[in-house]
Amino acid sequence: MSEQHLLEVDNLWVKFPTRSGIFDAVRGISFSLGRERLGIVGESGSGKSMTGRAVLKLIRKPGFIEADRVEMNGVDVLNASEIRMRQLRGHHASMIMQDPKFSLNPVMTVGQQITEALRAHEKVSKQTARKRAVDMLDAVAIREPERVFDLYPHEVSGGMGQRIMIAMMLIPGPEILIADEPTSALDVSVQLQVLEIMDKLVSDRGMGLIFISHDLNLVSKFCDRIMIMYAGRIVEVCEAGKLHEATHPYTVGLLNSVPDLTHPRPRLEVLQRDPAWREMPSVSALL
Repeated sequence: MSEQHLLEVDNLWVKFPTRSGIFDAVRGISFSLGRERLGIVGESGSGKSMTGRAVLKLIRKPGFIEADRVEMNGVDVLNASEIRMRQLRGHHASMIMQDPKFSLNPVMTVGQQITEALRAHEKVSKQTARKRAVDMLDAVAIREPERVFDLYPHEVSGGMGQRIMIAMMLIPGPEILIADEPTSALDVSVQLQVLEIMDKLVSDRGMGLIFISHDLNLVSKFCDRIMIMYAGRIVEVCEAGKLHEATHPYTVGLLNSVPDLTHPRPRLEVLQRDPAWREMPSVSALL
């Protein structure tokens, strides 16, 4: 694997057996991730979240993964044991789930959960773990981190819960952060604050970020490169700053269905889907 590539995925499929046959949630996609911010956008059901979960082998049975290659940190993910995957998860790659506050354990304090995430990967004393957890809470812009350390999840706001989850995912020092719509449940002002925190941490640490979202405008401003997914396949790849120059009719349709305050229109367009798009081969997003 090239040194600049933190992750390489070649011909990835995610499949689920059903009564009527095999359902392909992700269909033969290929992409790589460097030390960059890679956005994955598309409608609900396009395969965005499944892609993020598949990379970390978090697809629940009876679902299963097939691929020619999934390589992370020089490790063959497809053939790695569950013990090896647990070492990779957190230490090399972390995933912030959608609406992460509900991923926090309600019967453990914030501090217990963050220090547990650290001590699962590093042999450090309780004192050291507490100090690093408090420092990480401070790094994600939480006021009075010492006090928040001892709170339970139900005692914090939604925005603070998001930041706590980000702190928990970042404290083991991963090289890859997969963020699955981490700001979708937040109001606009808190969204921007959380994005600024993630942007600073990713830049300071030289991490690779996979940012999964359905918000085209948000991704175009926040990411470096964008993959547009439709029906489990990548239909277009473009630089974030050139998103409005996209040529695939699906991407154009998504853009035209989003309100634009600077160029108001009397009526938003309805997204027209062509059945032929489902059968088009997936576009490669390899660097």
